[in-house]
Amino acid sequence: MQVLPGKSYPLGATVHPEGVNFSLYARNATAVELLLFDAQDHHRPKQVISLSPKYNKTFYYWHCFIQGIEHGQVYAYRVYGPYNPETGMRFDGQKVLLDPYALAVVNDTWDREKARHAGDNCATALKGIAVDPYRYDWEDDAPPNHTFERTIIYELHVGGFTKDPSSGLPEAMRGTYRGLIEKIPYLQSLGITAVELLPIQQFDLDDAPPGRLNYWGYSPISFFAPHNGYAVGQNPLGALDEFRDMVKALHKAGIEVILDVVFNHTAEGDENGPTFSLKGLGNRTYYMLSDDKKQYKNFSGTGNTINGNHSVVRRMIRHCLRYWAGVMRVDGFRFDLASVLSRDSDGRPMANPPLLWEIESDPVLASSKLIAEAWDVELYQVGNFVGDRWAEWNGKFRDRVRSFVKGDGGYAEPMVQCLSASPDLFRTYERNPNRSINFATCHDGFTLNDMVSYNQKHNLANGEGNRDGHNDNRSWNCGEEGPSDNLEINALRLQQIKNCFAILLLAQGTPMILMGDEVRRSQHGNNNAYCQDNPTSWFDWTQVEKEADLLRFVREMISINMTSPYFQESHFLNSHHTTVRWHGTMPGEPDWGEDSRSLAFSLHNPAYEEEIYVVLNAFWEALDFEFPPPSSPQSKGWFRLVDTGLPSPEDISSAPPDQPLSTSIYNVAPRSVLVLQSKGAFTPISMGQEMSYDRLVGDGISN
Repeated sequence: MQVLPGKSYPLGATVHPEGVNFSLYARNATAVELLLFDAQDHHRPKQVISLSPKYNKTFYYWHCFIQGIEHGQVYAYRVYGPYNPETGMRFDGQKVLLDPYALAVVNDTWDREKARHAGDNCATALKGIAVDPYRYDWEDDAPPNHTFERTIIYELHVGGFTKDPSSGLPEAMRGTYRGLIEKIPYLQSLGITAVELLPIQQFDLDDAPPGRLNYWGYSPISFFAPHNGYAVGQNPLGALDEFRDMVKALHKAGIEVILDVVFNHTAEGDENGPTFSLKGLGNRTYYMLSDDKKQYKNFSGTGNTINGNHSVVRRMIRHCLRYWAGVMRVDGFRFDLASVLSRDSDGRPMANPPLLWEIESDPVLASSKLIAEAWDVELYQVGNFVGDRWAEWNGKFRDRVRSFVKGDGGYAEPMVQCLSASPDLFRTYERNPNRSINFATCHDGFTLNDMVSYNQKHNLANGEGNRDGHNDNRSWNCGEEGPSDNLEINALRLQQIKNCFAILLLAQGTPMILMGDEVRRSQHGNNNAYCQDNPTSWFDWTQVEKEADLLRFVREMISINMTSPYFQESHFLNSHHTTVRWHGTMPGEPDWGEDSRSLAFSLHNPAYEEEIYVVLNAFWEALDFEFPPPSSPQSKGWFRLVDTGLPSPEDISSAPPDQPLSTSIYNVAPRSVLVLQSKGAFTPISMGQEMSYDRLVGDGISN
């Protein structure tokens, strides 16, 4: 083994035929040691290589090339320098540090507490592995490249999807990338075209209250490495292959892979948290610090905030995204608390944050889906997020739909926005309406079943006195808190769930479904189950049979969404060829008053061979709706597709029945959704009752 000066680029450990080049950013460090371990389970390095400031340092980068080592080499660093929190410097040569560019992480003996306290932690530290990422055979893999308008997103947790014994998988395969592969046929049968995976970047399981685990994974250790805990053997190199096997299998099934990436904070926490990587390499570079430099700004709500628009951090995030998209072949990214990335080093929001524009314009990421959770602890930027390509989680869609479905007054008018891809938020004609990621539920909050079963959160199991989690849930238990033996209450709950799915899949925009909502997965009223790695959070596969009626309904609704041209629009309604007409109980007479709890609309495009008429009745009494005649003189009339007020299986059919309705008045049941379809050769309709784009964003409908 021979040590050569090496090069400052690329950062990380780069495998070559003759050896490995190591490069590390450590501004203000006075000395750096590279530690080489003979095996993953060795607690002490076989060799310690001191890097010379004269021969192994260029500007702020410490580097060397070591001949005779190869793919699989385990390594870490010790970095020396001033420990002076008053100036923001926290160098600690006793702490063994993980390379932030490591492509695989050894965490078998990781001890978070020892990384928090003074003293040598080599035996329990995180270590990186030098990886040649091009050793994998992708065979004939090709990305599906679905447009947003052809996308149905399913947000799932890799572990929780198959960890329950009811998954029917061998124990070793449960909760793994391979386990997910086994359930791909289920996703296909549902009609899913993209999975949005909760964090799979290596995260700290121990960053949780005592006796609990960080189940969700929003506690990153390494941005570049796939989480070992989701590999069958929990081996870092095995995790690389198993993750890629999963991506390849999903692509073969026509399903895209979107990663939930957490670039807003790390598991190093605040000034009392552990030091395992960024704190000991360049604390002032990587984190936003308070004015006195002793503490951390906390726009993430988790103790620290990544300084995303610092040039060094910006480059690291871009390199990371390029790696996952270009090398690991994922199809897109959902950015957790993305508003953090719009802040400057002092935490002030920027009008044109460099990082976000660089991500948007990066040619390697040109085909990647970019989805922002456009808020943080203080900022709320839904509808105002930077750029032209970014899609956004539409939190206002969630809130408005929940309030409307439970029967709150004053939401008939805001529902106009929800059904139209929220033009009050995404204002210009040029923006694709599918940048609105519509959802009624997500991992954070009640499941859909719990939304109709609980008035209050029930988070005592988290060990925080029920103080954690959202208080504004906009839920309604339908008459009894929690599980019920009352047949009427259970029937109403099922109907309300169907109403939510119907609205989600009838609205313009890109729908996102939470794992298990289609089979009434419950968290027993826990709306913040981040630390519940147990059946509370897992997918119970016995529900697939128990809730076959709801599952059938959701499949049919997805089929309607994906086969009707009206839900594949790439332009806002009334801004191109498809027009929307709004109605009330009488055609062309919508009632958007404070007391109204219903609305109706019809969709028409002369180029399409069908027309759609929809009624949403959130009122607790039945209402008679007179629907307009079909626009085409050749039409045979209106045919019923959906009526959630009818018992199964009459409640839905993705193919209309043979006989049209014999009357123009329909008694719409309480708390139900009705969808009618007419087919024929259409001629242009009168523009009299159409709502223009200007009307949508004006006249008081933009609240």
